Amino acid sequence: MAEDTDPTLVDRIVTSLSAEIESGQLLPNARLLQNDIAARFAASHVPVREAFRRLEAMGLAISLPRRGVRVAGVDAASHFEALEMRAVLEGLALRHAFAHYPAGHLAKLVAADQACSLAQTEAAWGEANRSFHSCLIAPCPMPGLLAEIGRLNSVLRRGEVQLGGRQRLSLPRDDREHKAILAALRSGEAERAATVLVQHIRRGHLSRSL
Repeated sequence: MAEDTDPTLVDRIVTSLSAEIESGQLLPNARLLQNDIAARFAASHVPVREAFRRLEAMGLAISLPRRGVRVAGVDAASHFEALEMRAVLEGLALRHAFAHYPAGHLAKLVAADQACSLAQTEAAWGEANRSFHSCLIAPCPMPGLLAEIGRLNSVLRRGEVQLGGRQRLSLPRDDREHKAILAALRSGEAERAATVLVQHIRRGHLSRSL
């Protein structure tokens, strides 16, 4: 396959740049220069432009007349909007996922929650917490819905970095709302689990990404 149309090259560029944007390594309004990025990835401008289009679709970049492609910022209003949307959509995804849980899936959720409870560092807790939330909705048979939740999570992670306001956690810690979600799922009460999940996510506004 020709380099200009190689999707794996575009994926590599998108993955790398999105990680740098979400971590704050690339700051809001920083210009993404085609020549520099093409040289960095030993690519022509064609896959770089395609990567830029994907980053724009993900809300990570914005194309401005006469100012080029730049890293998109997250303000308090867009962070709140993303959190509200994520809360509602993740609850919806859980409602649809529950009916498709394979055998042993609840055990995986329990293990993911236990990893949260055992975490000794903020980084370890964050990774375990993301795994728990991902496992909750992974069986949802709506790929478009899951993709939108992923996009919103990206906005929230960037907002956490750009806006600050995170509360430091006292670790190790148990999450009572995780336990309440698991209890509802064990009882077959998907609606109750989804309601607790929505409330749980909303508590994260400008404190931390859940």
